[in-house]
This record gives sequence, C-alpha cells and structure tokens, in this order.
Amino acid sequence: MNYRILDTINEPQDLKRLSFAELSSLADELRREIITTCATNGGHLAPSLGVVELTLALHRVFDSPADKIVWDVGHQAYAHKLLTGRRDRFRTLRTLDGISGFPKRAESCHDAFDVGHSSTSISAATGMAVARDLKGERNKVVAVIGDGSMTGGIAYEGLNHAGHLNKDLVVILNDNEMSIAENVGALSEFLSRTITTEFVHKIKKDLEHFLEGLDSVGRGVLQVAKRAEESLKGLFTPGMLFEAFGFEYVGPIDGHNLELLQETLQKVHRFDDAVLIHVLTKKGKGYPPAEANPSLFHGVGPFDIATGKVLKGKGGAASYTGVFGDSIRKIAADDERVVALTAAMPDGTGLGTFSREFPERFFDVGIAEQHGVTFAAGLATKGFRPVFAVYSSFLQRAFDQVCHDVCLQNLPVTFAIDRAGVVGSDGPTHHGLFDLSYLRHLPNMVLMAPKDENELQHMLFTAISSGGPAAVRYPRGNGYGVPLDQTFHELPIGKAEVLRDGRDGALLAVGTMVRPCLEAAEALAAEGIQLAVVNIRFVKPLDRETVLAFARQAGRLFTAEENALQGGFGAAVLELLEEEGLPAAVTRFGYPDQFVEQGEQHELRARYGLDAAGIAASVRRALRADTSR
Repeated sequence: MNYRILDTINEPQDLKRLSFAELSSLADELRREIITTCATNGGHLAPSLGVVELTLALHRVFDSPADKIVWDVGHQAYAHKLLTGRRDRFRTLRTLDGISGFPKRAESCHDAFDVGHSSTSISAATGMAVARDLKGERNKVVAVIGDGSMTGGIAYEGLNHAGHLNKDLVVILNDNEMSIAENVGALSEFLSRTITTEFVHKIKKDLEHFLEGLDSVGRGVLQVAKRAEESLKGLFTPGMLFEAFGFEYVGPIDGHNLELLQETLQKVHRFDDAVLIHVLTKKGKGYPPAEANPSLFHGVGPFDIATGKVLKGKGGAASYTGVFGDSIRKIAADDERVVALTAAMPDGTGLGTFSREFPERFFDVGIAEQHGVTFAAGLATKGFRPVFAVYSSFLQRAFDQVCHDVCLQNLPVTFAIDRAGVVGSDGPTHHGLFDLSYLRHLPNMVLMAPKDENELQHMLFTAISSGGPAAVRYPRGNGYGVPLDQTFHELPIGKAEVLRDGRDGALLAVGTMVRPCLEAAEALAAEGIQLAVVNIRFVKPLDRETVLAFARQAGRLFTAEENALQGGFGAAVLELLEEEGLPAAVTRFGYPDQFVEQGEQHELRARYGLDAAGIAASVRRALRADTSR
C-alpha cells in the first residue's frame, strides 16, 4: 500500500509538525479521499473540495477542540472530519449507521455545533464566545460561513449582535460564488498583511482610545480618521459593510494559498476583538468536473470519477419534483396570477423551467424562507396566487410567517412542500417529518398529500384554486410511473378516497403510505384478514364522515403517515373520535418521538415498520392483542 500522509493524521495536532510541502501533498490526499467517497455515497462534494486549504490552516493555527470551529451548514466539513479522528470511518459517510454528512456534537468533540441548515454559525459562535467570557476561559471561537449563507437574515442578526458585543471572535467569510470582491492579487494580499500586523493593530487601538479620551476636538479627529480609513479601504475591499457591523475586516485573501492563510490566521489569533476574514475559494477545487459545474456537484449522487458523469438511480418514473415543475408551468400558462418562489433552490424544487419560461413571475429570494413567505403574502394581497416551493425541513424556519402573515389573513398562498417524509442520506436536519404536525393546527390551512404523482398535479391545481392558504406535501424521489392526466381538475376539499373495502378494520393512509398499505392489505387478505384502505388525501380538513363511518363499521382503525406521530394525522383521528365519543381502537403507524438518523429512504421505512411488510406485521400484532383481551 502506498504511503499517505493522511494515514498519520489522527488529530489536528498532528498537522503542526508538517512542512508546507507536506501540507500541499496532504491537501491532494484529502481531495482524493473526498472524491472517492462521494463518488460511491454521494454528498456535498464541491463545497468540501473548496475549503481543503482553509481547513488545514484553521487546524494548524487553532487548537480544536479547546478552540471552537463552527461550520455554517456543514456542507464543507468533510476535510474537517478526515482530520479529526474519523478517517477510518469516512467511507461510511451518509450511510445507515455511518457518520453524518454534517458536523455533529455526538460524533466528535471537534464538532462544536450541530448544523445542516444555513446561516446559524455566527449566532452560535457568538453564544460560545459570551459563554467563554462568563466562565473566565481563554479559548478562541471561529465561525466559517459561506457567501450563500450570507443571504440568510439570521447571519446579519448574528453579525449585528456580535459586532455590538465586540467579543474575541473570528468570522471567516468563505466567498466562492458572489462577486463582492473583484480586487484580488498582490494589492489585496498587501493590504491584508498590512492591516493584520500586530503592531499596526495595537497602534490603531491605542490611538482610538487616546482620542476618545480627549474633548470634542479629539473625538472629531477620530471620526475624520475613521472616515478617511473607510473611504480608502472601500476603494479596494468590501470591508465597509462588515466594519459597519463593528468587525475588523481582513481581506480578501486567496483561500488556496496555505502560507498566506496561516500567516493571516496567526496574526488574527493575537487579536481580542471581533474580526472578519474574507477568503476567496473555488468551489470544486481540484476536481475539474466539479470546478466546471459546481452547482451540480454541490450536492451530488454517486458518479463516475473518470468522467464526472452522475450515475443514474431509479429509472422510469418521473420524480415528484419534476411533476410539480411541469404542473405549475402548465397552470401558470393559463393563469397569469400564478407566481413561483423559491429560497435558493430553483433546480432542487423543480422551478428551473418555470424560471426560464416566466422570468417576470419567478423569484429566488435566497436562503431567506421567512422573507419568502411574507413576500408571498404581500403578492397575495394584490390578487396574485403565489406558490412557494420549499423543502419541508426548510419551511420550519418560517413557521411564524406562515401563521401570522398567511393564515391569520387567510391569504391564497400555496406551499409546495418537497422532501416530505424521510429524505435519505442528509439525515435528521433534512428529513421532513414534522410538517403535518406544525401545519395542521393552523386555522384556515388546507393540508394535503398525494398518493402518487398524478394526484400531485391535481392537488397543486386544487391548492391554487382554493382561495386560501394551502399546502401540498410530497416526497423526494420518483413516483410510481402512473399515467398523468393531461387536464387538471379540482379535488373536493376534505374528501377522502376509498380504495378498498374490508370488514375487519380500515387502514387510513396519507401520501406515501397509501401504496404500502394497499400492498399490506393484499398480503393480509391472503390470510383471511380483510382491511379497507382509504387514501385520506386531506389531513386538514379531515374527512370526518368517512373516518367515522369506518370507526362505527369495524371499530378498528389503523393510521399510517410518513410524519412524526406527535401531533400528526393519527393524532387528528384520535381527536375526532374523542370529540364524537366513539370507542374505536386505533393503532398509529409513523415515526417515533426522536430524530431519525440518515439512511436510504427504503432502509429507514423498513427500520421503522413503514414498508408493506412492516405495516402487515404491525396489523397482525394489533389484531392478536385485540383477540387476547
């Protein structure tokens, strides 16, 4: 086996003995390991390749885990994982019972904060810095945030508070896409080296304190000096924005120059106030296909390393996301009131074609779900029919806006909730297991889930036509390949669909659980157990008449949902029976009161008994328990 420097790195301290030549070789090894693993498992390849040198420099200068490094989102933390004791398990990345694709405190003491959603690092790091000072500790705190995450409002809330507190805090802005800094090269490196010189920094601070202690003349001199410095710096750098928040600005610097990164970090390490370092990196660095198409390789499935060609997954049927995209485009062609919105996910939510066909009616608000929801509410007040396409776990960030700005005013905003249920290898930060619970109790909300991709297009049409708040939730992945109707029609709101009759009880299923419930019913029928199967379709308003009819008929109900059991569809059925005073027995199938780990969708559904075999087995146990009472 060929010698690898990486195999000698068991903790960050091991990096401190390496020469820059060895670090350069290690950077290549890290990239090869990341590429090889992502080619098999999929993952966030391009972001992690872009910060290899930055990660090495951070762990050379700072002393993790005593010093806290907070990675925003965590898409870029693969090199960090390899350098912090997880090298031997790295090939299990994003697999069932393997290591997480994101930083996770339970996984390593070097992971300072659990992440997965964007724009949180500065706020979390500020809290850590304040806690450090309250406890009288001396460690450093570093937040690493990408330019994309800077479109999230919480990032600026964090900057505002951190700058006001002016604690010993380092924020590193990893700029790999936005053109907020064009002046890169010798001049910017000179400026960075100059303003990070410890002597210059000390003289500047001493002069400020001296002038502040003088009368109004001295303070006037200080303000003139500050304006002059900011005007000069503003000609060459984007630092004025960050200095307005109270941060000392450093940069922009080359994020792939290890020596410059280390020199800058060492100088900043001596500061004791809030500093922002602006680092320029190339997404996908070191792997040409990812450099050429960083968007595709941001979060990619398994691929061929030699060609960069993404390997095909399940073929044949159209994806739910694709059907949504085609459906909204067709609806918008006939209805000029329809406007589509997304939060930095035009392709991920299926709105790419819509954006090109109706550019004046398409809006990407950035990673700003709260703004997106209220922006949609504003559109709705003027007669438009906005459709906000958003992943289930990301809509959680805008719950107050859904409640206060949409539902309270009963505005016709449609939420197209993609990635509902388990989503696979991204794990607990991305599973959509709570939307039925957090949406169904909101007044005026219509909440539905399709049994297949054909029903999805009719539900979308129904939601847009409903005249009030409505949400359609659907899973990640492909449909079943059912024929797609060429014309849309409105579904009767609050009316379920009986798919199969049965004398021994009823399986009441929502969305992705309809098909496995049908399969389970067929298997049980061969054993003499006859169960009805109902496609509930509308979690709210619930089809009270149908549910109560089956409760009275058989006295035995089973509910199935790809959602947390707490507050979900099954809970709604229990509430209905309690209201009506019916003593029917109810068994609920769904996810327990815990965060679900990563794994393929079929693996997780099987583990939690939500595939056909699991549902059939649970029904058998429940019926045996009934007869033994």
